[in-house]
Amino acid sequence: MPDGMTEAAFALAFEGMTVDDALALREGLEWRHFKGTDPARFAPLLSVEALDAHLRTDGARAPRIAMADEARNGSAGVPEEEFTLPDGRVDLPRLLQRFDAGASLVVSQFHETHPPLARFCRGLERLFLHPVQANIYLTPPAAQGFRTHFDTHDVLVLQVEGRKRWRVWDGERVARPTRRTPWPGHMQPEGEPHLLVLEPGDALYIPRGVMHDAATEPGSRSLHATIGFMEASWAQAIRALVDEAELTDPGLRESLPSWRIGEADLLPALAEKLARLATPDQAERLANLLLQQLARDRQPLPARGLFAPFPEGKLRLTEGMHTHLVQGGDGTQTLFWTGGSLALTEAEAIELAALAEGAEPGESPLARRLWQMGLLEQA
Repeated sequence: MPDGMTEAAFALAFEGMTVDDALALREGLEWRHFKGTDPARFAPLLSVEALDAHLRTDGARAPRIAMADEARNGSAGVPEEEFTLPDGRVDLPRLLQRFDAGASLVVSQFHETHPPLARFCRGLERLFLHPVQANIYLTPPAAQGFRTHFDTHDVLVLQVEGRKRWRVWDGERVARPTRRTPWPGHMQPEGEPHLLVLEPGDALYIPRGVMHDAATEPGSRSLHATIGFMEASWAQAIRALVDEAELTDPGLRESLPSWRIGEADLLPALAEKLARLATPDQAERLANLLLQQLARDRQPLPARGLFAPFPEGKLRLTEGMHTHLVQGGDGTQTLFWTGGSLALTEAEAIELAALAEGAEPGESPLARRLWQMGLLEQA
């Protein structure tokens, strides 16, 4: 476990599990219901009061704010014009009327504006090394937001307040779906569902492709956060690698002789081009691409504020920033983070390794520079 932020997030998300068990769960196809030991377990992450406050800000806009109602004809999604102003801002009086009438409130990507969820998702990102997001669902009593469906990424449902009835089917309805996988119309689940009720403090892990639905009971509202694990598929990763390799490999920029289709066998040429990607150098490039993409996609969360004198004592690389070190073919090393990079001398690379574990830098110019850029915090 790399740091305190990750330890706290992991303990909250996967209570009672080891890291190895959680990784095995992520790599498998089985869903799992976690019974919570503390009904207030997820209260520090989210509350109805926090949602009320957010809805009263200029940041409450469509499409991040949405509503869903299973009782609607056609799509369960409530048209934006029924609860927003012409410029996309929430029309709160009308939104409240739709909510009172049974529509669920959906707040997407709430980790980007709500600090407790930001730290929680960042902690999980530092473990799994891919983006983690938080979508929020507030459902009034005796209502259902979305119809039976599967997600195209693994999710972990955290029940914050109230109770919610879930139906979950075994197995993938569509094998390993992604966002690019077509959704067959009127798809129905296969077999009999498992019925369960999430109480405050419970969690439910559902792999992508597993069909499920949920509804509240009469007299019981429900607030839950759906944590989305947004790892890349192999197809997505290979597309990114091809785009990167094209910049430096003339062999991938050669023309494909489409005018020879029907005359020549394209298989040998295709195999040769793919072989250019299946090398140790390209595998290392792919790993760096994925880490760089993670850093680029996430909001940086430096530990220092606007007024931040250089601190005394031990310092370490901050937990709120995604950083990674790249070893160049010529022996150079470069530190990457969200929005920047820094080439290091051999001595600086050694000093950075010490700072990663926590060290007293004294008057180190490198430490002062890293502190100014928000990359260090007190250990």
